[in-house]
Amino acid sequence: MPQPHASTAIVEQQIQSRTRNMGKLAIQLLFLITFFLVLVSHILPATSQEVEDEREFDYNPNGEKGPAHWGRIHPDQWGACSNGSMQSPIDLLDERVDVVSHLGRLNRSYKPGNATLRNRGHDMMLKWERGAGSIEINGTEYVLNQCHWHSPSEHTINGKKYISDINFPVPLFLSIAMFALEVHMVHESLDGKVAVVGIMYKIGRPDYFLSSLTKQLQSVAGSYERDTVVGVVDPRNIKIGSRKYYRYIGSLTIPPCTQNVLWTMVKKVRTATRDQIRLLRVAVHDDADTNARPLQAINSRTVKLFRPEDKDD
Repeated sequence: MPQPHASTAIVEQQIQSRTRNMGKLAIQLLFLITFFLVLVSHILPATSQEVEDEREFDYNPNGEKGPAHWGRIHPDQWGACSNGSMQSPIDLLDERVDVVSHLGRLNRSYKPGNATLRNRGHDMMLKWERGAGSIEINGTEYVLNQCHWHSPSEHTINGKKYISDINFPVPLFLSIAMFALEVHMVHESLDGKVAVVGIMYKIGRPDYFLSSLTKQLQSVAGSYERDTVVGVVDPRNIKIGSRKYYRYIGSLTIPPCTQNVLWTMVKKVRTATRDQIRLLRVAVHDDADTNARPLQAINSRTVKLFRPEDKDD
């Protein structure tokens, strides 16, 4: 029979062996967890929020903080503004457009929600506190978080230019063909993907949605408060009026100019009054006439135009 002390030594050796094995297993598990987190951080798109304070850049084409220099202001965060190959806005030129009918109409499920008007420095942003419903694109749900306005419009259709300064009278025959404003409805999915729906406006009849915000915008214009509570706002009042739209992959049009943004530009150009557009600029208090980024190179990207087969649109 083995001696008692020999049995004790064997047990201690077994315990030490198990302890070493558990330590190795813990190290391997820690390594796997670290590897998984790094892998996920590279696979999943980063949450690409637009900057909330826009005072670090401006739209002066000849200034040190103008669009041509955005990527140099914060090279690590805003580098895509200068080096990105899928930047927005672009010219939606017919010659480059693939007309398709398989994309389907925009599946919008918007709902009213409490919102706040925020002066970001160069634009007015209407932000819904807990989202305002969603749209579904290719099986992915994107929650509507905010909308904001650029004047003149940033995108163009077939190279059409716009009213450069809405403070000056424009002949009626010219104003009909020019796009004076563009609204961006910014959506985000649970995994951080961004989808933007854009609508362009020319000078004409009042826009119903902007009319509903007139008092709040006038209040902002008369003060220097950053945020103004608006109350319940229904995004369904942002009218589209058409089932036709352009679809392409681009970027945010303000820093950090994050790419892989899914763009939907409504083909129908709607109308807003000169006073409505001017009020959006006056409320910002940046003493600038415009807040539109110049057109970016389309490079090898594909632009699709959804046109329903029934042609009732």
